[in-house]
Parts: sequence; structure tokens; C-alpha cells
Amino acid sequence: MRCGEELTHMAEDRLREIFSEVSSWDTDVAEAGLSPDEVCKLLDVDALFRLLDRPMPNSEMEICDKLCELRLVERLDDSISIRNSGAIALARDLESFPRLSRKAPRLIVYNGRNKLDTKLDVTGRRGFASGFQGLVRSCMEHMPKNEIVQDALRRTVELFPERAMREVIANALIHQDFSVGGTGPLIEIYADRVEVSNPGEPVISVTRFIDGHRSRNENLAWCFRQMNICEERSSGIDRVVSTAELYQLPAPEFISSFQSTTVVIYGPRDFKQMTSDDKIRACYQHCVLRYVMREQMTNESLTARFGLDESSRATVSKILKATVDANLVALDPAVGGSRKYARYVPAWSVQPVG
Repeated sequence: MRCGEELTHMAEDRLREIFSEVSSWDTDVAEAGLSPDEVCKLLDVDALFRLLDRPMPNSEMEICDKLCELRLVERLDDSISIRNSGAIALARDLESFPRLSRKAPRLIVYNGRNKLDTKLDVTGRRGFASGFQGLVRSCMEHMPKNEIVQDALRRTVELFPERAMREVIANALIHQDFSVGGTGPLIEIYADRVEVSNPGEPVISVTRFIDGHRSRNENLAWCFRQMNICEERSSGIDRVVSTAELYQLPAPEFISSFQSTTVVIYGPRDFKQMTSDDKIRACYQHCVLRYVMREQMTNESLTARFGLDESSRATVSKILKATVDANLVALDPAVGGSRKYARYVPAWSVQPVG
């Protein structure tokens, strides 16, 4: 690229931007020149129609018609090509598509709170959609258990509920950056937390995960919605945060790092054991969650979120002040400066644009 009077090497990020303007990973071809029979051997069409909750068609040609409708394959002259989205979603074995095999999800289970003692390390081989239920099931089978007392009865529950884990895993699979080579989605289960990472920095700020939505791989996300794996309407992260509040767990942490996005789900931790960052993060997420429900955060609502009683309102006020000082939340302009009726909204909702 030209820089002043000189020519200089173009940065990798800029190259990706240019390539993305003329080519979509979703629609690029993974395997070409196939017959309907070969397509059905490579793709798990049984799983497709099970996920769609539709009867299996009588002929391979009808099956390919549906795959074309979902934009997972395309017809070229007298042959059929499987698109990347079709292979990554429905492959019977990702090893059959060498360029995509490194994109398979990997599950690692540790015996403790660090990486020193590995209990399980497996890499999936089926497509994301066809293997989704099995992946979630494996995660839940190895999820640490906790004892809780409810209604005077003691019972054992998973570290984090399955429904919310489905959302985290689905997001990691669908919204990864497939242009980042040599890596795929990674699920790491520790004794006290779960970390789910995917290649690529997020397309929106991690502070806007609750209220914002943008699909990196639009056709893949649309297709997964047809198969009832995701909703594609920005409700997944809401459900994850709501679940953490319901079970009074530490707030999930969303981390953007170099070519990677990570969601950390924490297990039960007493309020006194939470760090200042934990409390500020929980306060901000609670505020955004109420904001998208057209409600405002108050001292009372945040007290309830932490599972505290009325005597802790002074402590909660300190958390509110710290979160305001961090420029994450702000007093609702609609109530002025009243402390008695103080309500809070996300800081970005009252800051001037530009």
C-alpha cells in the first residue's frame, strides 16, 4: 500500500478487510464436483432433518434441494459443491474437509483450578450442528457439581445450568473468525469455572454483548436458527447473564484479546469472596439487563441481585459509586440528582454521540 511517497507492506488486518469485501467465508466452496450421493455421504443429512423437525425426503435430489435452500450447497452445471458453511455445520467427519478440520471444537477438562492436571482432552469430528447436542452433553457430564440447600433440602446441581451453557457454546461456534488459522473453539472446564474461547476478536465491544448483536458469519447464524440451535436475536447473552443473577453467581466475564474472544463462567462464590472487579462487573451487567427490559437499576434491585438483605444497602451504594466512577453506569437523567429515588442506566445510554 502507498504510504506518502513510499510503498509499504499492508497490515494483516487490512488485508482481511479487503478480502472480506469480495469474498464470504460462508459461501466459499469446501468441496466441488460432487454427485447427490456423494453429498449425502459427506454431510449428516439425517441430523439436518432431525434438527429441522421435518421428515426425511424420499430422494437424494430432494435432500440436495433443501441443502441448496439453506445455502449450504450450490449447484454448478451438472455437479454440486459443498460450501464451507455446509461442511462446518453438517460434516459427518471434519477430517474429510482438511481445510476445516482445525476448526473443530476442543473440550479440555482439568482436575483443579489450573492447567497442571488434565483429566480429558478431546477434539470433535462432527459438524457444528450435527454434533452440537453431543458436545453440550459432554460438557454437562464433566461439569463440576455443587451442593445447594433449597426449601430445606440439600441437592446437587451443575456449576452452571445447561440451557445457558448451550448459548455460550453456540455463540463460540457461530461467531468465530474462520480467517484465523490453526485454531478453533476451545471449551475448558476447571473445578471452579468454565472458559469458552473462539478465534477472532469480537465484532462489537464486549461491554455491549448484552444489548448489541451482529453476526460475523451471517449465513451460518441464519442456518443455525433454522435448525433451532440459536435464536439470532441477541437473547443468548441476556440468558447467560440472567442465569448468573438467578443463581446469584459471579457475573460472567467477557474478554477480548489478540485474535480471541473468551467467555468465563464462574461457579458459586460468596459475596464476601467476590473481588471489587467482580462486583463492578455484576453491577454493570445488572444495569444493562434491566435497561434492555425497559427498567432501571436501583439500590434495591442490585441488593437483591447479590442476594443481600436491607442492612447491606450501604455496601451496595459503594458498589454503585465505584461503577459510576468507572464510567460504566450513570444516574438516570429523568430523576435528576435525587438520591432517595436514584435510578441508574448504562453510561453509554446518556453519553452524547461523537
